[in-house]
Amino acid sequence: MSFLFRILLLVAWVPPIAAKPGDAVERPAIANPNVVVIFIDDMGYGDIGPFGSTRNQTPHLDRMAREGRTLTSFYVAAPVCTPSRAALMTGCYPKRVGLATGSGHIVLFPGDPHGLHPEEWTMAEMFKSAGYATGCFGKWHLGDQAKFLPTAQGFDTYYGIPYSNDMWPPLKRFQCPDLPVMRDTKVVSLVKDMKEQGDLCRQFTEEAVKFIRTNKEKPFFVYLPHAFVHGPRAARAQFMKNAKDETEAQIEEVDWSVGEILKTLREEKLAEKTLVLFTSDNGGARGCVNLPLRGGKGSIFEGGMREPTVAWWPGKIPAGTTSDELMTTMDLLPTFAKMVGGTLSPTHVIDGKDIALLLFGQEGAKTPHEFFFFHQAERLGAVRSGSWKFHRAGQLYDLAQDIGEKKNVAADHSEVVARLGKAMDEFEAELGKGMRPVGVVKNSRTLVPRPGVKGEEGFRPTLSLKKK
Repeated sequence: MSFLFRILLLVAWVPPIAAKPGDAVERPAIANPNVVVIFIDDMGYGDIGPFGSTRNQTPHLDRMAREGRTLTSFYVAAPVCTPSRAALMTGCYPKRVGLATGSGHIVLFPGDPHGLHPEEWTMAEMFKSAGYATGCFGKWHLGDQAKFLPTAQGFDTYYGIPYSNDMWPPLKRFQCPDLPVMRDTKVVSLVKDMKEQGDLCRQFTEEAVKFIRTNKEKPFFVYLPHAFVHGPRAARAQFMKNAKDETEAQIEEVDWSVGEILKTLREEKLAEKTLVLFTSDNGGARGCVNLPLRGGKGSIFEGGMREPTVAWWPGKIPAGTTSDELMTTMDLLPTFAKMVGGTLSPTHVIDGKDIALLLFGQEGAKTPHEFFFFHQAERLGAVRSGSWKFHRAGQLYDLAQDIGEKKNVAADHSEVVARLGKAMDEFEAELGKGMRPVGVVKNSRTLVPRPGVKGEEGFRPTLSLKKK
């Protein structure tokens, strides 16, 4: 981030969201709460117990839901990895920050010249502005060049993989390098086989636990974006031996990970000081369960972007409750900023809204979103307002009666179609004028070479090479 921009933040920032009557009473009266965001990869809406799964055993998530709040209309801003993560980190629709796609594919690839612009103000930078220790443990996927890595975007420390776990030599369509595991800015190991793939959840969880224990005397933000359950799938032997398949094994190991985080918070007597939010980056891929929703990963039907989400903070978030009000990952940045007294950019528009009163269960609290827009890459394809969801292709669904988007009622509600179509047009025009540049580097290269290729040729960006 430029020196001038940092100075502007210091002298010009004012809180972006005005306080409402009752906020002081309804918001938890605790200074500097810890925050943990657990972000699963490609998990389906129906893959865990709190959202109806009987196939997968998820006792830790079941307990988290009993002690917390289940959010049944919680959305991500894109149905695939990179744009969804950009929205979480910036509070913006991905197209606004130039990351609706990668530079030559729907997501970023090894050595991609694009990444999250260094002058975007990330969730980690916001927490840093409030004096928090910040750690990222898992899959980043917002750029693997030096100025795009987590430690350049507000995180004190990073341990994980820089992009998807399938971007490695066995991905036969592309000429990928070995899959690197990084600590901060250095590659510390390579994932060579499926046994090592199956060990990633353990590694990321243990690093997050270590970070929590190390920083227990100060406020901290933990971002735990797992590589599970993105293919190729494998889990540790103790989970594989009793599972019907690799998908079930990975989901149950993710549940173990959640249990380890919550157990650590209890042991360190931090539970009453810590908000934990569990969700997924997009809908489930092959082998996952998105029912009762229609569609899955990559789709702008509900199954592509409505996620299984649980919020937990003992004594603050009401136990055993559910909210079906519309909330999104974009809302987390402004909500957390107000909660911890963190700085937001004075110049950058964000699309997220404050959802604190929904999280903390204020009676009668409603979604702050009049409209929520669904994008597929650069294309604006649908909008939700209240229980209505309108697709640009002409379908209208009443999600309150038809969560599976099966019955098109557009012919019976022409006035709703006209109102939502107009909202899409107006938002598309505003977004077209309000886009910010994507980060770009010259002469980008992969972090490690392609196996068997010597010299600089081995570091060529994957998408600059012919597909096999």
